[in-house]
Amino acid sequence: MLFENLDERTRPFIRAEVELDITNAKLYISKRLSENGGKDYVNLLKEAITSYDEAWFAQQLSLNGRINLTEERKKQGGYTTVKIPETAAETLAEGEFNRFYIRGLCLRALDEGISDLEVYRAKPVINPRPNSQAKIGTKVKAEKLLEDLRVNLGIDTALGLPNGPNSGLSVKLS
Repeated sequence: MLFENLDERTRPFIRAEVELDITNAKLYISKRLSENGGKDYVNLLKEAITSYDEAWFAQQLSLNGRINLTEERKKQGGYTTVKIPETAAETLAEGEFNRFYIRGLCLRALDEGISDLEVYRAKPVINPRPNSQAKIGTKVKAEKLLEDLRVNLGIDTALGLPNGPNSGLSVKLS
């Protein structure tokens, strides 16, 4: 993904948002992480935010058995065991890195007196969702977006950003 404002000015704000979730015991920990992955997750996330990016984070999550190979899914009459997709580490890393990047960028914007951020496609996708396409170029209030992402952990948010897994959408200073 191309995070247009991922720089030394933005990274401390991102880190502050991760620390906020840790302090408040609200950090999203995927059920797809193994016991080993769960132990390593926080430190890997902090390292990715401090010095790397979502690609590095995904690579680290895919190593040392950090992602489970299977998961239980509910089906009519009980549960079944299914194989976890090979892209699970990438999907998790991109999604969570992007969420914290957006939160950090919202903090930066507010610190700089900027009220709106612009939605853009940070990752090219082969078949973009129409609702994702419609958001590109729109402006969102940094304060509302930050609040939304702080309250709605995991995938779904009220404002629809980042717009679900693999949407490729993020925000930038405009």
